[in-house]
Amino acid sequence: MTKKLIARISEGLGNQLFMYANSYSMAKSLGYELFIDNFSAYRKLKIRSYLLDEFKISGKVAEKDDMITNLKQYVKYKILKKIDFIKKDKSFLIEQKNNNKESYFKDYLNMNFSKKVFVEGHYESEKYFNKYKSDITKEFRIKNINQNELFINPDEIKNSNSVSIALRFNRFDEKDNSNQIKKNQSDIFVKSTLEYIKKGIFFCKTKLDNPKFYIFSNQTKNLDHFFDDKNIKTINHNNNKIINDFYLSSLCKHFIVGPTTFHWWSAYLGTETNKICIRPPDDLKFSSNKDIYPDTWIKIIE
Repeated sequence: MTKKLIARISEGLGNQLFMYANSYSMAKSLGYELFIDNFSAYRKLKIRSYLLDEFKISGKVAEKDDMITNLKQYVKYKILKKIDFIKKDKSFLIEQKNNNKESYFKDYLNMNFSKKVFVEGHYESEKYFNKYKSDITKEFRIKNINQNELFINPDEIKNSNSVSIALRFNRFDEKDNSNQIKKNQSDIFVKSTLEYIKKGIFFCKTKLDNPKFYIFSNQTKNLDHFFDDKNIKTINHNNNKIINDFYLSSLCKHFIVGPTTFHWWSAYLGTETNKICIRPPDDLKFSSNKDIYPDTWIKIIE
């Protein structure tokens, strides 16, 4: 019987990439065949969609029997997870969190697993998959890019000291924009992000020769009024925005890493040998994982 590792994929692109990368590395290390559950988490999720099929991933789509497609399967899945607690060979790997709901890198490879194991969780640390970084880089190549859809010619980014910037709006109210408390939280988040970005721009100008800055955002309207600098350009894709933004961002040589998993991956996949990756301050959190940042990323100390 083929040993199967089934990754439950969910959330937006950045989270999907973390989930896949961890499961890919785990399957490789344990000698399992990797399958993707691209359906269960998206049955009722309206503001996100499965996007890994835009990439050259090798993982196969799981069979319907290994997904939650109806109420009967949902109940069965819940029962099996409860029973799994007392089993020696685990059929479920659920990312662990501490009492503060924080996650952290933990080596799960020494556990005993059954011949079919379901993996759930975000696993937002390169420590889970850095062993296979060269493989992951190939897996996360985009299948098709329509050059006519791109906001700028990619050569502009490739041939300059390009710096990618990410600014995320609606961090807390994207699921409910009628909640004023959450809208206020999002506004504070944007304000803090802008303060961090401006410090990052200043830092880059002291380290790089004639840097060119490119801003990627989920809300590009009137972004220019935040910055008064002719070397800063807002990227505004009208079509296939998520994938085209990700493609151009990943081409940049340096990164003022935004507080998003989306931009974390742009920076991680950037191929410049001596790239600068500036990481957000500790109070600008976007992940519960305490090991989210690679050791080589720069934290600006005032």
